[in-house]
Amino acid sequence: MPCCGGDTSAIGGFFSRFAPLLSWRYRHFGLDASQHKLIAGIGQEGLDGTSILEIGCGVGFLHQTLLRYGAEKAVGVELSERMLYEAHALAEAEGLSERTHYRLGDFVELAPRLETADIVILDKVVCCYPDAKTLIETSLDKCAGVYALTYPRERLVVRLYVGAYNLFFWLIRARIRNYVHDPKAIEAWITEAGLEKVFEDQTLLWLTQVYARPLEAA
Repeated sequence: MPCCGGDTSAIGGFFSRFAPLLSWRYRHFGLDASQHKLIAGIGQEGLDGTSILEIGCGVGFLHQTLLRYGAEKAVGVELSERMLYEAHALAEAEGLSERTHYRLGDFVELAPRLETADIVILDKVVCCYPDAKTLIETSLDKCAGVYALTYPRERLVVRLYVGAYNLFFWLIRARIRNYVHDPKAIEAWITEAGLEKVFEDQTLLWLTQVYARPLEAA
């Protein structure tokens, strides 16, 4: 889904409209290209028995896929109530209800009440926050092992893409905006927290990276 920033209630309401469509798309077409790359990067670090925290989990298909591949349990955080309704429905259909838990709200605000997880995922979420540094530093505090994220590449075509979305949001008077943050700054924030990059891949628009804490630190 497009990423955004601005008024959190506006964001949740806007994306609630698209929750049924996202659920339908996943049921019929599965993960997108960048999500396959994300799962490949996470999978190489091992999944068996791990806990997952997915920030901006949408309708839940990404962490639910990892549960089927060997992870033990997952917590999904999402601004959209309808997204979580669809996530619950998907989890029930896949027999994963007892291994999934969902929290409605802004992750940065909820973070003090969330437990640390072995794997933290931000799929197309960094561009949802104007203050990416706070988001990343707060989510790193919840990461015990693997930190995985997909965010916009620093390219002209990406800035044009994001600009087009922002123009659309402005025209419909939606209090939502997209952001392209500096990948070098993002990598620096993560590595300064003691993690090492173990995987990187990309599509036309998206950069996927996976970081891990060294074994002695973990």
